[in-house]
Amino acid sequence: MKKFFPVYVRVPLIFFIVFALMEYFIDSGDKPAFVKYPMVSLFLFVFLFILIAIEITLSAVNRVMYQLLSPEEKAQKELEESLSFKESTWFKNLMHKLTKTEPIEKEGELLMDHDYDGIKELDNNLPPWWVYLFYICIIFGVIYVVRFDVLGADDQEMELKKELAQAKIDVAEYMKTAPDLMDEKTVVLLTDAPSLAEGKTIFTTNCAACHRADAGGQIGPNLTDDRWILGGGIKNLFHTITNGGRDGKGMIAWKGTLKPKEIQKVASYILSLQGSNPKDPKEAEGEVWVDDSAPKTDAAAATTKDTTEVKK
Repeated sequence: MKKFFPVYVRVPLIFFIVFALMEYFIDSGDKPAFVKYPMVSLFLFVFLFILIAIEITLSAVNRVMYQLLSPEEKAQKELEESLSFKESTWFKNLMHKLTKTEPIEKEGELLMDHDYDGIKELDNNLPPWWVYLFYICIIFGVIYVVRFDVLGADDQEMELKKELAQAKIDVAEYMKTAPDLMDEKTVVLLTDAPSLAEGKTIFTTNCAACHRADAGGQIGPNLTDDRWILGGGIKNLFHTITNGGRDGKGMIAWKGTLKPKEIQKVASYILSLQGSNPKDPKEAEGEVWVDDSAPKTDAAAATTKDTTEVKK
């Protein structure tokens, strides 16, 4: 085997197999294990050193053993090393165990009485690998029938449905904490001072030109009263800023300029200005928007229509 796998192939192959196994089984996050854990690098270095030392030692032992052989033994050894892969003794023994073939000299003992146009049939045994594979298929079939037809385990279709359902749950959970994947369905109102301060900065930079710095309205509508053209509340406001206002005469879509997290902050800041009563505000436009999620009396609940839906 050594001539088929020389030392310059054997050593790197063994080393990289061990290296791959360590990377697979050691949980190192987004970094390679040998980078995150210095002890892994040290172990790999020592392992490579030992591999090379073993090869050097074995090579020296083989040279000494070869010198101790008689001329006849040396000739026999050289003959064995000159044989091709398929002519080697170990390969022939392996193939015999797998196929159980009889030598061609015994072909006469295997002949059967069948004769078809001069073609004679031999009574060879089935190869062991084929027989074992046949038995394995029978065992697999029995286990399969018992598991899925008798015990009622999930088949592939049911497993797929469950995985898809779980994937939807995982995506929904991820959307709650992934700022760049936020939309009007998952956005929530921010009330903390740092977020509102960032929202004010974004508003001053991008929105004040049309709505004034105090949001009293100029080209754009007044954002401090209780009337909204496309619906109020964090979800409607997030949708309007993201996708723009009315076609042809409304605000541009900011989704190409601002990130979802930034839109959430500026929308929260705008809502914090409700009732601030700026000086000389623009005349109110749109309709009064009522938050249905807020507590209300039974009479109000009976007369107020649902205005929380995002207006398209």
